[in-house]
Amino acid sequence: MSFLTETFGPLGPLLAAGFLGILLILIALPVFLRKQKDPLDRLKEQAQTPNARPEAQLRAQTKKDKLEKYSDFLEPKDAEEYSAIQLKLLRAGYRQKNAVRMYHFAQFALGAGGLVLGTAYALLLQMTQDPTTQQIILSILIPGAAGYMAPKYWVTRRVAAREEEIINGFPDSLDMMLVCVEAGQSLDQAILRVAREIRAGYPALADEFDTVSQEMKAGKDRISVLRDMSERCGVSDVASFVTVLIQSASFGTSIAEALRVFSAEMRDKRVMRAEEKANTLPTKMTLATMMLTVPPLLVILVGPSVYGIYLTLTATQTGY
Repeated sequence: MSFLTETFGPLGPLLAAGFLGILLILIALPVFLRKQKDPLDRLKEQAQTPNARPEAQLRAQTKKDKLEKYSDFLEPKDAEEYSAIQLKLLRAGYRQKNAVRMYHFAQFALGAGGLVLGTAYALLLQMTQDPTTQQIILSILIPGAAGYMAPKYWVTRRVAAREEEIINGFPDSLDMMLVCVEAGQSLDQAILRVAREIRAGYPALADEFDTVSQEMKAGKDRISVLRDMSERCGVSDVASFVTVLIQSASFGTSIAEALRVFSAEMRDKRVMRAEEKANTLPTKMTLATMMLTVPPLLVILVGPSVYGIYLTLTATQTGY
């Protein structure tokens, strides 16, 4: 406060508070302005571009990668570690060939930027105050660690959001696939039709079905394609679906019958998940209810008594 008053005058604290408020507003504006696209708008866009084929979306554009010469530094040398990171990025929806390289570059750049900001803050702290060595070290390391962990946190959130989207849309896709198979279409045609129809509501699941369809068209074995889809999604429902299709193809049973039974089971599981969330809601609301209702109730009930006791003690001490 004294530094602000000496530097900017009596209005220094007020100016600092206003600048901080404007900064927070600028940081929060992108979050509020970012709005998810309405499924109806997606359907309109698809209707306006009927000639756009899904294959074009699956082919990455060949651009010169400026980070390719730093691949030895940015990519892990261990093949197992590289595969684990690549699988995690695939489950997050990043299918580019240089996704692992970009992920490590983002960690390095944000970590270095955090260290620079922390160093600048430590220098400013030394100019205005007399900090201890521990405070200086923490002010430098904490922003660097936060910047380094930010890409990992972002990818983890993307994986969770994508898995939730796949879980929510999978029962509807199975019902649609069952209708297509019972109408006389093959499994490959049914998968392609389902991918086209559910893209407006569940684009992540549509991308997975598109990938399966294109790999089958390319001549890849159906069992390996389905297993790759199960591994990419990382969802137990998809893994069970793949197992059912593989067993149905191995034993020669009807795919339509297997889909009918499995889709009914998926609908039941979706209802059970909704009931589970509904049953946990009262428990989650208990703490908020206690914090928001008990203190005002105590103030209303106990407040007058406390005030009366205070007046009595004051009168007794003063002799009136």
